[in-house]
Amino acid sequence: MKLGILGGTFDPVHVGHLIVALHLREALSLEKMLFVLAANPWHKTGHEITGVADRLAMLELALQGNPRFEVSRVDIERPGPTYSVDTIADLRLAYGPEATFLFFVGIDSLATLPTWHKPARLLETCQVVAMRRQGYHHVPWAELERELPDIRRRVRVVDVPQIDISSTDIRERVASGHSIRYLVPDAVHEYIESHCLYKKRGAE
Repeated sequence: MKLGILGGTFDPVHVGHLIVALHLREALSLEKMLFVLAANPWHKTGHEITGVADRLAMLELALQGNPRFEVSRVDIERPGPTYSVDTIADLRLAYGPEATFLFFVGIDSLATLPTWHKPARLLETCQVVAMRRQGYHHVPWAELERELPDIRRRVRVVDVPQIDISSTDIRERVASGHSIRYLVPDAVHEYIESHCLYKKRGAE
């Protein structure tokens, strides 16, 4: 079984996430795409993140009706900071030794891979796939290989659609009173409105 792993805070999940996930699943013939919701991502320490319950509810609403898309709670059920290498280890226990995992990262994140928790172990336990958007060509392979020998052979680069939507922009649009219709699935839009998410304090 070939499974894709797309992690994130999904604060909120938007149509860009879904379009890219669909493209990757079809292009790489994945059995399923696992959306791994982050509980306490170490690289966003200090950034105010919406509560897990709300982010989980929105993600489940966004993925409903697509049996190839699945929410994974592996990170939100583990106490403490979330590290990718631990996520892979837990998913291996859940899906068995025969499963093949493709772990997706933005290509700009490759430059920081040597600073991740146990990066060499991560490369051994899954296929890291770097998502490259239009106009991004440079990858510092020489510098990376000084830290992680053989990384170029272990990392696969794939092109993905350029979707100019971000969760940050969506939060800012809600806070300023602008519409986010068509940027998120209808069910997510309704959830954000009914739960007064992302509004400025005092504006609820």
